[in-house]
Amino acid sequence: MTRLSAWMLVASLLIPTLPLSPSSAAAQGIPQNIPRKELLILENPEGTIKNAGWFNIWAINAGSQSNGLQQAALDTLWYIDPEKGLDGAWDNSLAAEKPVYNAEFTEMRVKLRRGLFWSDGVEFSSADVKATVDIQVKNPNMRFSAVLANNVASVEAPDAETVIFKLKKPNSRFHTNFTVRWGAIWILPKHVFDKVEDPAKFDFNKPVSLGAYTLHSFDPDGKWYIWQLREDWQRSSLGRYGKPGPKYLAYIDPGPPDKRVIAQLNHELDVIHDIAPEGMFTLAKQDKGTRAWFKGFPYGHPDPTLPAVIFNTQNEHLRNRDVRWALALMIDIKAVTMAAYRGAATISAIAVPPTGIHPEAYHKPMEAWLKDFEIDTGKSKVKPYDSTVGKQIADMLRPSMGDQIPSDPAVIANSFGLGWWKTNVAAAGELLTRAGFRKQGNQWLTPDGKPFVVRLMVEGDLRPVMTRAGTMIVQQWKQAGIDARIDVAQGTLLTRRAAGDFDAFIGWSVETWGGHQDLSYFMDSWHSQFVAEPGKPQPLRNWQRWTHPELDKIIEDIRKIDFDDPKGVELGRDYVKLMTREMPIIPLMAYNVFTAMDQTYWKGYPTADDPYANPVTNWGNSRYMFVRLKPAN
Repeated sequence: MTRLSAWMLVASLLIPTLPLSPSSAAAQGIPQNIPRKELLILENPEGTIKNAGWFNIWAINAGSQSNGLQQAALDTLWYIDPEKGLDGAWDNSLAAEKPVYNAEFTEMRVKLRRGLFWSDGVEFSSADVKATVDIQVKNPNMRFSAVLANNVASVEAPDAETVIFKLKKPNSRFHTNFTVRWGAIWILPKHVFDKVEDPAKFDFNKPVSLGAYTLHSFDPDGKWYIWQLREDWQRSSLGRYGKPGPKYLAYIDPGPPDKRVIAQLNHELDVIHDIAPEGMFTLAKQDKGTRAWFKGFPYGHPDPTLPAVIFNTQNEHLRNRDVRWALALMIDIKAVTMAAYRGAATISAIAVPPTGIHPEAYHKPMEAWLKDFEIDTGKSKVKPYDSTVGKQIADMLRPSMGDQIPSDPAVIANSFGLGWWKTNVAAAGELLTRAGFRKQGNQWLTPDGKPFVVRLMVEGDLRPVMTRAGTMIVQQWKQAGIDARIDVAQGTLLTRRAAGDFDAFIGWSVETWGGHQDLSYFMDSWHSQFVAEPGKPQPLRNWQRWTHPELDKIIEDIRKIDFDDPKGVELGRDYVKLMTREMPIIPLMAYNVFTAMDQTYWKGYPTADDPYANPVTNWGNSRYMFVRLKPAN
């Protein structure tokens, strides 16, 4: 039996038939006086909230962000949807139009919508935006204090609908701080915080809402939160799109993965945030009313996040691009996708997530360049890119999955991705030899004659899909003669990642808007000015600690142009070429989130067929699906 066949057999054995068990909204602890047909129940992936009554999102104190607070109650100036959006990916939310900068990008002017009100009846105005900045700058321990203090020289509100930001230095991307991807700087109510002695210690309970919903009730033990549609929902920014379908939203901790699946099979959990592929397969098999992003395999929503092998390029051996490319050429991505996602993955050879508008802006236009891309190993020249890998994965799965696997090439590319690198252990050996390594038996030795050890850090059970990918890669590196080892950092990965305490790890340093082609969301933080010295903590997000003069120039050129300037895509493609040549990370695939949506009570969820929003429950953008949801019966 081949390695791939073995993984397919394992996947088939991991689709159990789960028995239904008694479950109800009451069993979840939700008050029974709320009509089920008016209630949308969603998973809060933060689980049980330690400080359940803390709603001050501007101060960190063990409260929750994704208990409905940022999805239903709060609002900010702009949103960028990772998909197509209700009326385009960009949405002017509290702002009436896009930001307007001066020619030097040292001033940003914002025009606000009028006629929006807080849930206590006070009208929203520029004074709230100004207070959001001033209060956090004056209180340096608040959530957004540092970014505001570093950027804002002053903020003015000359009238109720105008805000003028004076910046300390040119920044053509300052507005992105007030633009929701997952979250953003949320606007606080000045009339409430003006009465507070210490805003960092204020619990904001009960929260005054600027969104379409207001707090109904919550569990003091932090297991559930219920939000009720405002009677004056028209006076929220979401009201432009019509009345939200659910009168009530419940964000709950449904327990471990098996209980989530059972709760949805019992129709008492409408939206699961994320489950392992096996859980999704179970739901698809046992409940035809369950819907995921894709109607069939591979099901999951590809988030604008790029899991990759991230090298510590300050490691003496891994700073050499020949070594990094050698390790890439030892990987069989088909086996990795089977191990991680049971094949339900969307691969990417380039350092941009294959989601949102990125395939049209980057992946497809780069195909010709990738096919011609050549590596000189010192002994031979190879063209490593295989444009058919996505199709190969689909073909590999079709015998066991049947009609669930698409046959249309465009659908295959959208579901499984385009190409990836050919496994070429011989070329990898030539690259290692040129780097001064030598092979003794089946073991690669470093230039100083020691075994070439690579420890690949993973999160263990906290992120099983990524751990399975890492385990397979380590196995492949071992077979090629590398002394590769799995380094399980369960509960410590974030600390060790920042400290640079790793050789390589499975994670991501590339996160994008998804619905907008600009790559500065992550790329600006990769500038060499932010790279820490060995042994010092690395700030977000250049975990690979990689520097390159060409990268600095790309970043600096992006800083000088408007957010919507088409030149940004050209610079983004220059970045893709540089990353491909240098390989400081080995891109693997999109972070596919298996959000499962039960259609028993509600219909109209966003899907790949109707990608008007991101359905993943903890994203601030998920609010847009509320206005499209309708009672199923």
